[in-house]
Amino acid sequence: MFVLIVGAGRVGAAVAQSMLAQGHEVSVLDDDPLSHERLDAGLETTWEEAGGLFTIGQGIEVDALVEAGIERASVFVASTRGDNTNLVIAQVARERFAVKTVIARVMDPARATWYAEQGVHTICPTLQAISMFEAAINEAD
Repeated sequence: MFVLIVGAGRVGAAVAQSMLAQGHEVSVLDDDPLSHERLDAGLETTWEEAGGLFTIGQGIEVDALVEAGIERASVFVASTRGDNTNLVIAQVARERFAVKTVIARVMDPARATWYAEQGVHTICPTLQAISMFEAAINEAD
C-alpha cells in the first residue's frame, strides 16, 4: 500500500515510520527540509535507505502533491499543524485525486465533528484529550 503523509511533525513522522516498518511504501511531504531529521530518528539507516520517500514542498500546492506521489496513493494523511490546510488538502485528495482513504487531523472539535459528518475521516486529538481527562476525573471519585 502506498501511503502519502503531508506534515512531518511529531505525529506525521511517527506514523510514517510506523507504516514503513509495517512494510508499506511511504512518502512524506513537508515544507521544512529539517523535518527530514524526524524521519531518520531511530533508524539504522537514512529514511530513503530504509525505503521512504521525502519531498520538500507545500501541501496545498498540487505540483508538490503530485511530486510526492498523490496520484498513486492508497492512503492520504493530512497531518500539518493547521486545520485549514489539513481540511483543504484532504478534500483535494478525495475529490481531485480520488484517493480511497483520506484522513485529516483536526484540532477543533466542532470542525472535526462537522467534517466527519460530511464524510471526511477526521482524527481530533482535542476530543481524545477531553475524553481522557473526563475518564481520569471520573476514576478519582
